[in-house]
Amino acid sequence: MTALEAVAVHLPHHTVPIEAVGDRIGLTPRQLRLFRRFHGLDQLRLDPGGKLPDLLGAAVEALPELRGRERNVRFVIHARSMPVAVPYPLNPLHDLLDRYGLAHASAFTVTHHACAVGLLAVDLAGRLLAGADDPEALALVLAGEKTFTKDAQVVPETGIFAEGAAACLVRATGERNRVLSYAVRHRPEFDGRLAEDPDLLARYQREYPTVMIEAIEAALDQAGLDLSDLAAVLPHNVNQASWRSICRRIGYPVDKVVLDNVPSVGHSFAADGLINLHTATTRGLLRRGDRYLIAAAGIGATFSAMAVEH
Repeated sequence: MTALEAVAVHLPHHTVPIEAVGDRIGLTPRQLRLFRRFHGLDQLRLDPGGKLPDLLGAAVEALPELRGRERNVRFVIHARSMPVAVPYPLNPLHDLLDRYGLAHASAFTVTHHACAVGLLAVDLAGRLLAGADDPEALALVLAGEKTFTKDAQVVPETGIFAEGAAACLVRATGERNRVLSYAVRHRPEFDGRLAEDPDLLARYQREYPTVMIEAIEAALDQAGLDLSDLAAVLPHNVNQASWRSICRRIGYPVDKVVLDNVPSVGHSFAADGLINLHTATTRGLLRRGDRYLIAAAGIGATFSAMAVEH
């Protein structure tokens, strides 16, 4: 059973109010009021002078459990929301391999699940390790991206992106943070440029809670769990309002949804679930044996949920 052995997070020290980003990319005062008052956004963590290898490398350096075990890492997977991150033929992932003694590992990127791709990377890592025939084998999952274009800075009327990053060591089996299930719901009819198609945006916003709930319920069914069995839900940090709406519809206490990072960090692409797991663990919100659920949605559209036992 796939296990998340260790998680580390890097949050840039530079913090800006959402209005600073809004001014730069042309958001209107009405849009900014929506983000702040309704969606609960406030500050964003950004690293204006850093590049993608710096961002991911900082997360790796924050993972002491990797030290001395580099040779056990068989796979390095970058969970990337954006299809393109750097110009060809640059490859920051392979630069990191050399820097951290991981050049022997098979390294690649997974994408096309947008901001839900972090869960895909964890699931894929577990499947690869299950076939490795080595109980000490590890996979390193990295998540985090730069806000280098307008599309990488804002989801219309929904959220604003930040530059947090996470690194996760995955094993084929383990006693802690064992993956119990993984469910995905694809809705390709929502693929398109939401900022330029108001009708598509409206339909996506209307269907969003329903499909997210479908993915959550599917993951719970696979794991043989009920909502009442969950000690916490670790969401993607797109906004607070969408999770309040989902909680009302499913009857789950919103105070058990780890929303702390929405106003203070922002939506860090595919890294949100791991960032929130780190928050829940370091703040003592999870006890041994607790079941929790990581949930994420990516425009395009993919909705994913993963049930885990701490």
